[in-house]
Amino acid sequence: MQEQWAKRADAAEGAIVGRHLRRVWAMPRTALGVVAWPAVRRERLFTPFHYWWQAHLLDTAVDALERDPTPRRRRRVSKIARSVRFRNISGWTNSYYDDMAWLGLSLERAQRLFSIDHRAAVSVLESQLFDSWAPADGGGIPWCKGSDFFNTPANGPAGILLARTGKLWRAQATADWIDETLRDRDSGLIFDGIRRDGTVERALYSYCQGVTLGLETELSTRLGEPRHRARVHALVDAVYDGMTESGVVTGGGGGDGGLFNAILARYLAFVVVHLPWESNEDIRAREIAAQIVLESASAAWNNRLEVEGLPLFGHDWTVEARLPSLSGDIATFAAGTVRSSSVPERDLSVQVGGWMLMEAAYVVSAAGYPRKR
Repeated sequence: MQEQWAKRADAAEGAIVGRHLRRVWAMPRTALGVVAWPAVRRERLFTPFHYWWQAHLLDTAVDALERDPTPRRRRRVSKIARSVRFRNISGWTNSYYDDMAWLGLSLERAQRLFSIDHRAAVSVLESQLFDSWAPADGGGIPWCKGSDFFNTPANGPAGILLARTGKLWRAQATADWIDETLRDRDSGLIFDGIRRDGTVERALYSYCQGVTLGLETELSTRLGEPRHRARVHALVDAVYDGMTESGVVTGGGGGDGGLFNAILARYLAFVVVHLPWESNEDIRAREIAAQIVLESASAAWNNRLEVEGLPLFGHDWTVEARLPSLSGDIATFAAGTVRSSSVPERDLSVQVGGWMLMEAAYVVSAAGYPRKR
């Protein structure tokens, strides 16, 4: 199984490199993901940019480097990181705390695992997140600068980054805030966010569950306090019951939504590898998390299209992928989010999500799952 998932991850990587990765404005030693395939001219010119999609492209490139370290993959990670800074023009930061947290996580992993030095960038991003903590306003940290909305997509990845950079007390406070403020007492799942006036936005998104699992697992490993492991156990069960059918993560979309389910898969794989193994409940949570990742990846692979020998993944892993074209609407940025193209498979987010899922399946298989009975 491990070899099979390695080959599938290789193919997904090849599809992204072949269809999407391009120099930025013909500058040497740069590479970013064109946000669509096929792309219109302004997309090929990296207008728009979609900062957080590129952060996940970088993080998944780090996954591939970790799976099979080669000089080419290492150069690719360096090029993508350099290009995000170059294309962002104003520096490493932007106005959205969730965006900065995603980029900080990818840069920190590249630095920690492969000594690709971005210490200054990680420090800048970490400081933005640490300084935005606003308990007097009801947070947590806000979604973006000047916002009264405190959401899981900002606080979850920020908490993970703060844990990995040594600010464990703030990471733990973030996890406790999410659990106390945004956990649905009925389903056990994590809501989207809360406004300053106390209004809870009750939408349930898969990536909110993913980053919460990642944060609680990180704290389980670093602090050993039982409440974090117990929350992982409960949330893995809630995800299986509320967001899967026969173990396959359901739904999905294009635009920003093209990454949601894959982020859940990434952190389910993190649970499989890193959750402390001290009780039957730990073992069960790992096994359920592994099942979800592997069943979802199998469904996505079986429903892919093959275009010139490389996979094109569907936006919904349970449905056969559709071949995109230049007809119809293209993805657009509005009200802080990127709306889907008419055919979601056109969006870089969907295809990076498919690659991320294949890398997660490789990680789970390399950890020895599925277990032989």
